[in-house]
Amino acid sequence: MSSRRIYVLRLGHRPQRDKRISTHVGLVARAFGAHGIIYSGGKDENLLRSLRKVVDLWGGDFDIRYESDWREVIREWKERGGVVIHLTMYGENIASSDVLKRIKETGADLLIVVGAEKVPGRLFELADFNVAIGNQPHSEVAALALFLDRLYAGRELLKEFKGAKLRIVPQSKGKKVIYSLK
Repeated sequence: MSSRRIYVLRLGHRPQRDKRISTHVGLVARAFGAHGIIYSGGKDENLLRSLRKVVDLWGGDFDIRYESDWREVIREWKERGGVVIHLTMYGENIASSDVLKRIKETGADLLIVVGAEKVPGRLFELADFNVAIGNQPHSEVAALALFLDRLYAGRELLKEFKGAKLRIVPQSKGKKVIYSLK
């Protein structure tokens, strides 16, 4: 996998409404190769605690944090030379354009932005790339998974998560989990 840093910025988290979907955004970000996730919107200690517990049990080095001002996160990211990618159904279609090639050619660290509530129009201007997984309504969780899979060309599915207390042994039938008390 690439040496570039990849983070996900989840916009507009609403603790009562988005707890499951925001958790799933974090789970997908981690499992599909991102280095961390930043939440904005409503502060939700339960969400942060839940994702930290997953990292503790399943291993890996995955940063989880809350920032109240998403604009500041983007400003700082770009100031450090990073590239901002906004996943939106209105963007350049990943299948019918060369947008993924252009993103890879930057060689820069990537901040992948996914929304919760209606995304502010300003984000379309702040993003270096507005990318559509498809130009139809769909889930931000699905969009993130597909984008990361295309970015890594499937290599993220082979990632080893160091320090895991739980590890699945793939089976054709049944379940096998190895527990380690490291």
